[in-house]
Amino acid sequence: MISFESISKFYPDGTVAVDRLSFSAPTGKITMLVGPSGCGKTTSLRMINRLIEPSSGSILLNGQPTAGMDLVKLRRKIGYVIQNAGLFPHKTVQDNIAVTALLNGATRTAARKKSLELLELVGLSLAMAERYPWQLSGGQQQRVGVARALASDPEFMLMDEPFSAVDPVVREQLQEEFLRLQREIGKTIIMVTHDIDEAMKLGDQVAVFRPGGRLAQIASPVKLLNEPEDAFVADFIGRDRGYRKLSFEVIPEDIALAKEKVIAPGMSVSEARLVAGHDSWVLVVENDCPVGWYDVQQNKTTVEAEDINLGSTFAPRNGTLRQLMDSVLSSPCQRGIVVDEQQRFIGTANIEQVFSLSHSRAER
Repeated sequence: MISFESISKFYPDGTVAVDRLSFSAPTGKITMLVGPSGCGKTTSLRMINRLIEPSSGSILLNGQPTAGMDLVKLRRKIGYVIQNAGLFPHKTVQDNIAVTALLNGATRTAARKKSLELLELVGLSLAMAERYPWQLSGGQQQRVGVARALASDPEFMLMDEPFSAVDPVVREQLQEEFLRLQREIGKTIIMVTHDIDEAMKLGDQVAVFRPGGRLAQIASPVKLLNEPEDAFVADFIGRDRGYRKLSFEVIPEDIALAKEKVIAPGMSVSEARLVAGHDSWVLVVENDCPVGWYDVQQNKTTVEAEDINLGSTFAPRNGTLRQLMDSVLSSPCQRGIVVDEQQRFIGTANIEQVFSLSHSRAER
């Protein structure tokens, strides 16, 4: 557990960066720090490994004050991941990862072996081992940064906006990989982000900071959505709190999914119209996997790929009501596609079902 006990940080010019901050980050859980720019999130994070020294108060790791610890030993027991990975440009990926293990006394052979294991753990190919940072994408560099932070098997990890420098698609992939990784390793993690959606998605608990380095509220994502402490927290979370709540409600096992009339790419449009019957839209399926929706009213002769509506998202069967709602709303016919783990088509749900489910959950 990481505990803040009335921590403050102020500077000689009178600037107050953090003001009497008190909270605990539970063992094996992810605590997200979020708030407007300049509210003390990163300063708070850096006081844990004493890159910044607090002006008053105490920070404890499993009950032990960090102020009395040897500085080098303290930092070696804490994994640290920053925004742009901070990889050494003159070292290969394998040697970048091995650095922290070597600093903690591992032999070069053991450290390099550990590097290869961690590469696979963070979802990278072993073929990456001999590449240099400039040969990697931004997302790959961030994965290497996470692997390096894990090389000494730290109990604690600090992460300062680790996914903010990559594009939205890669960011979502990294977030999913990170959650998968945390399920395996169970570290005590504190992460800074400016993105409230990221905080809600990743955090077991979320600490919302207000200007002046003060803690506005710390709670689980669901409690923040249901019970914001005050107007500042409510405004910061956003006015679409009802929609965000759907992210924490799973698609029920007993949902009645409809079977769709399906066609295949390359089929004649006349055949597709016979399959569709009175419907204007019909689902295109290839190798049991949905491709998209096809409008049989088009003046075409054959169902071609360029004429298929590819805008729909697919909701996983074990996904959330928010994913199902997104699938419904992105569909040209307001029917959300549900798929299994192999992306095979299972059935569809309509907007009325999603509204009914969300309403029944809200009344519980």
